[in-house]
Amino acid sequence: MSLVDAHRPYFRFLVLFFNCLVTFGSYFCFDMPSVLQYKFQGNVSCDVVNGSNTSGCCSDCLGMSPEHYNLLYAIYAWTNAVVVIGAGFLIDKMGNGVGVFLFSFLCLLGSGIFALGAIFRGTAAMLPIMLIGRLLFGSGNGSLSIVQSRISAFWFRDKELAMAFGATLAFSRLGSVLNFLLTVSFTEKYGLSWTLWGGAILCAVSFLSAISVGYLDKVGLFQRGQTAIVHDESSRLRFTDIRYFTLQYWLLVLAIMFFYSGVFPFVADASKFIIDKYEYTQTKASYAAGAVYFVSMLSPFVGLLIDNIGKRGYLALTCSTLTVPVYAMLAYSNIPAPVMTIWLGLTYTVVAGSLFPSIPLVVPQASVGLAMGVNGSIQMIGVGISNLVVGALLGESEGKDREDKIRRWQHVMIFLICNTLLCIVSSFFVNVVDRFRERVLNQNKQERLTRQMLEEQLVHSDSLRPNDVYESSETDPLLIGQPVVARSSRIN
Repeated sequence: MSLVDAHRPYFRFLVLFFNCLVTFGSYFCFDMPSVLQYKFQGNVSCDVVNGSNTSGCCSDCLGMSPEHYNLLYAIYAWTNAVVVIGAGFLIDKMGNGVGVFLFSFLCLLGSGIFALGAIFRGTAAMLPIMLIGRLLFGSGNGSLSIVQSRISAFWFRDKELAMAFGATLAFSRLGSVLNFLLTVSFTEKYGLSWTLWGGAILCAVSFLSAISVGYLDKVGLFQRGQTAIVHDESSRLRFTDIRYFTLQYWLLVLAIMFFYSGVFPFVADASKFIIDKYEYTQTKASYAAGAVYFVSMLSPFVGLLIDNIGKRGYLALTCSTLTVPVYAMLAYSNIPAPVMTIWLGLTYTVVAGSLFPSIPLVVPQASVGLAMGVNGSIQMIGVGISNLVVGALLGESEGKDREDKIRRWQHVMIFLICNTLLCIVSSFFVNVVDRFRERVLNQNKQERLTRQMLEEQLVHSDSLRPNDVYESSETDPLLIGQPVVARSSRIN
């Protein structure tokens, strides 16, 4: 006898709890280079003249150039771009259990190799080892987010979908928040190497959660009698089914890519920017930069709000528009950095809570993994290019005066504004298409429930017709097995 009952409401929330923890450790590790940028780019050797330090070095810094530092983020993004499409298809074919185990293990392995690389500081082997670690880590983390989204989409579809996506985002960003709050002080006390190994240990905790949620998902499908149905749908799925994704889906993908191509590169370099412009201490700069993720703790509540009021497209358009002034004021005003990063955190939380849960609403359930994989790939292509552009715009900062550094940062902010403007354009057309497609994204909860009730009544009435048959669609394999009314039954 099973200890859990998949037919009870608490079960999906138990699944959600472990699903949230799946990416906690990996998100803690992802932005560790951002918080420890001063360690990663600090001088690795000490030049001492007359007993005094002349180079501002530190004993455990890695001595990376800005280009090498941004390459840590770029290779993560590029790896995602290559891997996640195949990963999404694999998850749809093999199931959530296989996907969550495999990709969580890759995160654990990658974070361990990344930490190992720091031991080789000052040698030619350090950078390649750390890049290999980020490559494996990126292969796992981007794909892990896909299976996480797929699990949420299955257990919360037509229920608290945006809330579930918001909860997973909040727990993921809790890892980021704790990273920004604790990593600097932990590093100062125990050193860089132990800090990176601490991140790997958190990935191990998430690996255990991945095993748990994979087990619960399997048990839940069995108890609800859906194992065979899900297997049958998966066996019919083909990679070429991507050609049946709608225009609305592709516009959502573009909107997500352009928005994240502004936020992620900014957060990656935010600590350094705040130190250069506002002359904060490293700890204070980390707190200010982390405010973007602090605010995202509101994601579950924002998700509940979106589940009730709908208006996903309108919210994404409004908040992406409100993001443009953030980068502009960071570049050309002296408004305190925490005010701007909190503002960015608010817009980021609403846009993410609006756009990502919209994808399962515009694609069939059987192809959610593939759809999220394609989205993740295109998103990371954009983010990877943006990271490289930001690194090139900043260039080598050593020896530059403050005025020159500020000018370079202004060029970066202009670039981020351009990405956000393209997101605004994409979001605008998302709403235009939605207006002519039954307002799937912008309908509120009551409208959604009314529509579901009408669809159920239609399916029930069709099932009572003696001449109704079930046949496969020759033009849309994603709709295989849907009821088709025979031609003779239409002649009355």
